[in-house]
Amino acid sequence: MIGKSMWQGLQSLESLLITSKQSLLVRYLNNWPKKRFLALKMGCSTSKLDLIQKQGLSTAPAAPEDYVEDVVCKVDDIKDNELKTFDLDEGKVLLVKQNGKISALGTKCTHYGAPLVSSALGDGRVRCQWHGACFNIATGDIEDFPGQDSLPCYKVTIDSDNVRVRALRSELKANKRVKVMAKRDAGATDHVVVVGGGPSGGTCVEVLRQEGFKGKITLVCRENYLPYDRVKVSKAMDFDIKKGQFREEAFYQQYDIEVLRGVEATSVDTEVKTVTLSTGNTLHYDKLFVATGCRPRKLEIPGADLKDVIVLRDYAHAEYTLSVLSEDKELVVVGGSFIAMEAANFCKGKVKKVTVVLRGELPFQPLLGPEIGKAFLDLFEQKGVHFVKNNSLSRVTDDGNGKVVGVELCDGTTLKADLVIMGVGSTYNTDFLKNSGVSMRPDGTVETDERLRTNVPEVYVGGDIAYAPVWSHGGKKSAIGHFPLAHYHGKVAAMNILGKETQLRTVPFFWTMLFGKSVRYCGHGKYDEIILHGSVENFKFVAFYLENGEVVATSSCGMDPIVSQFGERLARGEKLLKDHLQGDALAWAKQ
Repeated sequence: MIGKSMWQGLQSLESLLITSKQSLLVRYLNNWPKKRFLALKMGCSTSKLDLIQKQGLSTAPAAPEDYVEDVVCKVDDIKDNELKTFDLDEGKVLLVKQNGKISALGTKCTHYGAPLVSSALGDGRVRCQWHGACFNIATGDIEDFPGQDSLPCYKVTIDSDNVRVRALRSELKANKRVKVMAKRDAGATDHVVVVGGGPSGGTCVEVLRQEGFKGKITLVCRENYLPYDRVKVSKAMDFDIKKGQFREEAFYQQYDIEVLRGVEATSVDTEVKTVTLSTGNTLHYDKLFVATGCRPRKLEIPGADLKDVIVLRDYAHAEYTLSVLSEDKELVVVGGSFIAMEAANFCKGKVKKVTVVLRGELPFQPLLGPEIGKAFLDLFEQKGVHFVKNNSLSRVTDDGNGKVVGVELCDGTTLKADLVIMGVGSTYNTDFLKNSGVSMRPDGTVETDERLRTNVPEVYVGGDIAYAPVWSHGGKKSAIGHFPLAHYHGKVAAMNILGKETQLRTVPFFWTMLFGKSVRYCGHGKYDEIILHGSVENFKFVAFYLENGEVVATSSCGMDPIVSQFGERLARGEKLLKDHLQGDALAWAKQ
């Protein structure tokens, strides 16, 4: 409860804001006792005023005219465990009813804008049907990823049989919300260094501030860009890097997050707690989070170092590839990986000819199975992509001046080529950790516990390089290179860096889009059986991957939100067994 004097203080502060005396407001709050309260938006359901106990000021109380409020429906218009959208003023709200309680949220996923009315409803949260991001229905906070922002969460009141919703106009329009964040306090001397400017590092620095950390934060980015949507490098090479970055530079400046761009870590000394940089400078840390990801591999063959033999990992790779595509050139893509096939998909229609060289018979077979691999091979061939199977490259040939003119295959066949894209795997960016005291596995990954802690106190590791427990797969350890999981690792690392004990508890999720066909995949583990439901050849299917009669993963196309429903089932700790698939294979999702 808020005391009378405090409530009067809040009201006077709101008046100060309306008269634009914001600097006075800051000084007023800073003179309050240790716990300074900040009046924010109205909360969900029956909650009144959200009082966030934060040590930094990030937003100010809104004026009454900044809100819109109206009756959107009757109580009985929405059933328990149902999601529905309703109009509110010039916008829309998503109502969720669970355990008799109605919450109101933003209607679209903050990642790519998926309509959450079609998402999977779990226990107290919704999971986006497109890419697996999860949002708490009581607060709107993002709990699992991808994406950086939370959903706006609106006040709900029940007046007789009417459901009344009150929302900030700005949040109704934006459909997303940045969580309250602290700023640096000059008196706080702790320094957290984050090495790696990908989704894991980018999420970590934000969560540190969201959780009230007021010390120094330094983010070391190998590329000359702020953290960005890396999946577009192979899926959409023509993306705008300014729009693809998670945040603008002003955001990091506002919250006192130092970002070093175009800089790599060259060594770590855990005895004296220092990170040496490629600039020659040294950073002293109190806590260190390393999330340096992978670097793409090239075949070790003659000609692999030619300029137009390309790999795809960084924005610079995509930018260069796009610049050399033209309708008179022939492209050879090596590999049946997702990156290789996404590159072939993007380049088709932008070059004269695309040929994919597969080591085996089918793309995706080890992960998705032969039937799905065959369906996508047929689709690519229908679109005019050529394939060479059961083969690989023995050399890339040039004209004597460094210009690629062709490739020679292992069987002696030659193909004309002006460009070669290699999608043949990756190695881990962890060489700089050698001799640091951090234990590394032979493949370059770093083993962690369920809190992403390494063998060295104060050193945490996440993202692709983390050989970490997979909670949804019985805690068995694995290094998984999924974009959403990297985000999640950043969050978990930040919580544990701050001493807020948080264990990994997530379900891996990834996706691809090929010639308009979206595949979702959720789960992890080797399988000994695949059960298919629907029509693979028509790209409307669900595949269940089983090990010893238990479903360890699912994939689907054209069947949303089934994969997200499976993810939420695992998130509740419930197994899906072969017996559950007998008869109607989707009956479990309808319960």
